[in-house]
Order: sequence, then C-alpha cells, then structure tokens
Amino acid sequence: MKPIKILTMLVIATAVQTMNAQGHKPFRHEAFTTNNPMVHDPVMAKEGDTYYLFSTGMGIQQMTSKDLKTWTVLPQPVMSVIPGWTTDSVPGFRNHVWAPDIIHWHNRWWMAYSCSTFGKNGSAIGLISTNHLGNTIWKDEGCIIASKSKRNNWNAIDPNFIIDDNDTPWLVWGSFWDGIQLAQLDTTMHIAKGEQPRTIARRRDPNKKTDHVNPTSKQAGPNAIEAPFIFKHGQYYYLFVSWDYCCRGSKSDYRVAVGRSKTVCGPYLDRSGNDMALGGGTIILEGDKTEWEAAGHCAAYTIDNQDIFICHGYSAKQNGMAMLMLRTITWTEDGWPVLIEQSAK
Repeated sequence: MKPIKILTMLVIATAVQTMNAQGHKPFRHEAFTTNNPMVHDPVMAKEGDTYYLFSTGMGIQQMTSKDLKTWTVLPQPVMSVIPGWTTDSVPGFRNHVWAPDIIHWHNRWWMAYSCSTFGKNGSAIGLISTNHLGNTIWKDEGCIIASKSKRNNWNAIDPNFIIDDNDTPWLVWGSFWDGIQLAQLDTTMHIAKGEQPRTIARRRDPNKKTDHVNPTSKQAGPNAIEAPFIFKHGQYYYLFVSWDYCCRGSKSDYRVAVGRSKTVCGPYLDRSGNDMALGGGTIILEGDKTEWEAAGHCAAYTIDNQDIFICHGYSAKQNGMAMLMLRTITWTEDGWPVLIEQSAK
C-alpha cells in the first residue's frame, strides 16, 4: 500500500491539474538536480549512457542520471494524460500513480503502473509502452489485470515483470490480502488466456491464527507483505518482498525479505528452507534507526556488469522522509544476496 499524499518536493516536481474526465495535464516546472532524491517505490532502467528512475507520483515521477549519483528530476511526468479507463475502473483514483515497473522486451519498453486508493483492493494495473525512454509520449496499452473488493482476495498493485529462461513474460504483484500473486503473460504483456493468479508469498502462515492488527487499514488485514520483485541470478530466481508497514514516516517499519526458486513459479524458499507462501523469508535489509528508520519496495538489476539494488528508505535524520537508497549486491558462496553500501560505480 502506498502513501496517500506525496512529499512536498515531489508535488512541486510533478503536480497536475484535472482537465476533463479523460485525463489530467501537468503543470510545467523547471527541472532540478539533487544527490538525495526523494522517491517512493523506485525502479530503474538504462538506455544509452543515461539511467532513468521512475517512481510513485502524479503521473509517475521520472528523473535521469549519468553517474547514479546526481539526479535530474524532470518536470514532465511519464503520463501527461491519465487514461480515462483508470478513473472509470477504480473508484477514487485520479492521477496519483503508484509503484511503476519498467522492462525492455522484444525491442520495446513496457511500463506497468498501479491505480488504487489507500487500504482498499479495488485496484488495477495499467500498461504503457514506448520505443525509447527519451520519448515524451507513451502508448496506452490498457489494463493488465484488476481486482475488486469482495470479489478478489488479492490486490492488483505493485507490479513487476520477469522474463523466464524460455523468453516467457510473467507478472508478479500484490499487497496484503492473500499476499503476492504470479501469472503468465502473453506476447502483448497482458494476462495469458486461461491463467489464474497463484499465491507465491505471504507474510504469515494462513494455517495459523494471529492476533496482529493492521494499524493502517481495517480492510487489508494482517498479511503485511507487498512490493514483489523477481531477479534472476545464476540458476535461481530471487523473490524480494517488503514486509510490514510503509508510508508512516518515522513510524514506518518496512523491511526487505528474500527467498529463491529454480523455477519462476516457485516454491520460493528462504535461507532456512521455509516456504515464502507460508510466511518464510530471509531479511536482507531493515532500518538501523540511525540513518534509516525503515526501508523497502525494492528493485534489482544487472547494469554495466554489476548487480544493483534500489529501494526507498525513511530517513532518520529527516523526520522519516522517503529517499532513494542504492546498494550493490554481492553474493555468498551458497548464492544469497548481500547488500553493500556504496555507489554502483
């Protein structure tokens, strides 16, 4: 689940105004540079000599960098017009677009994004595409999948694309309810015919009772897991997930857990052999309460022959403000990820 309000500078960078029922056009502001960008739910791509960072924001915030250190926050959001189907499909959704994901597949860039309202699972995952990341206009590819309250026990937000060893695309997504979902896609990056979502990770074992109470939403329940990201390394697919609660500033207790599988469908087991579908997961990142109160909603890439991990962290020194964290990934002898606090260059 994502923040209902965007941080002040994020608003300045990508603020929008409602124009009509079909879309929302952005105000134009000047670009600015920063070494400490404020972001929620970041994902990354590289084209040519430029790194692109996309994140939750009005129309999806975007920024660029040449060195992964200095970032230029662009005044134009990715989605200068919000497709009309999104507001028709998701009650209460307008233009604050959550948790995008980006992938290059079959000579085209594909971006999935989340349309929802805080704490509810009446949601949809949309799709846009482009030939080049420098383009200012993306093609609306419609809805990949949607969830409805009282119909689905999962939430269609936090999408992530993964391409398996057979060049088959999959989508993993989910937030709370029954946990993390996975489904195969077709060549148009929509749910393949006959596919049904399958649960591959939960915060808690559904066979065991819990007295845990969700402090953020009565509807979402206590299964506090979201923001999946699958990364292939060696012979394994690694499933990163975020546990517990984001979007509460210095009260956030977000943290990242991981498991792995030799097949994209799982089962994903943690370092102790516990199935993530039954609440397993090995913690690899959490707040130290000195620099960071909490951290989560991650992504992982191999870029320039180096494995990179990014997420947002809640800064302990800036009253819980959400900011970009970047780490390099090293691997233990038995193939588990270790995060190193240094630049990727």
